[in-house]
Amino acid sequence: MTFFSNYINLVLIAIVLISGGLLLWPSIRRGGRGGVSAAEATQLINRRNAIVVDVRTADEFAKGHLPSAHHVEVAELQAKVGQIAKNKSNPVLLVCQTGQRANNAARIVRDAGYAEVHVLEGGINAWQQAGMPVVKQGVAK
Repeated sequence: MTFFSNYINLVLIAIVLISGGLLLWPSIRRGGRGGVSAAEATQLINRRNAIVVDVRTADEFAKGHLPSAHHVEVAELQAKVGQIAKNKSNPVLLVCQTGQRANNAARIVRDAGYAEVHVLEGGINAWQQAGMPVVKQGVAK
């Protein structure tokens, strides 16, 4: 019991708790939505063969999208969610312009039984700001 009555030990315990909380903060802030940065998205695509689904409108998609993206508008997603992947354990990366529509789409995809659903934080805007390539009318830029 003298361990907890020593002031220095209490300070050390507080430091451990605060630093642990700061390490968990990014996960807590995301709220379990599975948001990933452009660099993390690249790793998901290259290392784990993530299926990229762009949920923007056809006009937005034509202006530029991720090289491996499949286009399914949010309005059509409920009807086409079963066609995203044959294996529902494959990671799914949802992309929109800023990340808002993709977060809404993530609920639909999760409810359809996909085990691992991620959203590109900041959407295609963040992707382009990170200097990542986009495809416009069949040409990578």
